[in-house]
Amino acid sequence: MKKVHTLALVVLLLGACSFDYGPSASDQGDQPDILMKDVEYVRVRNGKPQVRFTAESAERYEKRQTMELTNFSFEQFEHQGVDINAIGQAGTASVELDSGNIRLKDGVRLEVESEDITLETEHLHWQDKERLLSGGEGEQVDMQRADGTNFSGWGFSADIRNRTWGFSSGISGTYVWEDEEEETEKEGLSE
Repeated sequence: MKKVHTLALVVLLLGACSFDYGPSASDQGDQPDILMKDVEYVRVRNGKPQVRFTAESAERYEKRQTMELTNFSFEQFEHQGVDINAIGQAGTASVELDSGNIRLKDGVRLEVESEDITLETEHLHWQDKERLLSGGEGEQVDMQRADGTNFSGWGFSADIRNRTWGFSSGISGTYVWEDEEEETEKEGLSE
């Protein structure tokens, strides 16, 4: 009986103790709160899909309000969620959950159907509220269009609201311009 009381006393004492190992990695935001594999996410507004993204893995950090994605790809919809207007991919992406800003890295490719533009680079940053897309000052961005237009340069930026884009330095490439009057004349001659 004495052994049972001693064992019960040891269990009670150990249960009342707490050990402080200092701040844990998860307290500092270094460990993900949620880890997901083979993710597919669709953002819907008014019952219509706006964007769909997929990722090999997603790590959500609540304290930092970020989500880190690997082997990321996305599709942006238009016309009531029927047509795909833009597609993109990156080796990694970091999404700021509160602002909607996104940093794309490691083999970024972005195709915008409505503008007939394809961008390729190592790094792009999307600022959601401002509707701005930019590359780093030291990052080369290559841009192509189906008509043969192609540019390379540094310091790429695009204002989506105003539908303008540019480079700050090192611009080189070819711009193809077709005169609509010439096209009309050519079409008229072939009839």
